[in-house]
Amino acid sequence: MSEIAWIVLASAAMTYLTRCGGHLVLSRFARIHPRVEAALNAVPAAVLTTLVAPAAMNAGLPEAAALVAAGLIGLRGGILSVFLGGAAVLIAGRHFFG
Repeated sequence: MSEIAWIVLASAAMTYLTRCGGHLVLSRFARIHPRVEAALNAVPAAVLTTLVAPAAMNAGLPEAAALVAAGLIGLRGGILSVFLGGAAVLIAGRHFFG
C-alpha cells in the first residue's frame, strides 16, 4: 500500500477517534455549561475561518471576488446559496480572468 494511502487511513482513524473522544467526554455531563456550549457553537466558524483566511491572503482576483460575493450572499441567503453563489463567481472569475 502506498504512503499516501497510509496517511489517508491514519487521518481517518485520528478524525474518528477525536470525534468519539469528544462525544464520550461530553456524554458524561448531564448539563453542559453555557460557556462551553457557546464555545462549541463557535467551533465551526473558527474552523471555516482557518480554511478561508489563508486562501484570502494569497488569493487572486477571482478568489477575492468569490469571497466577497459569498459574504454578501451570506447576509441574506442560506448556506447553500452562499456555497453556490461563491462557487459560481469563482468559476466565472477563473474562466474570464485566469
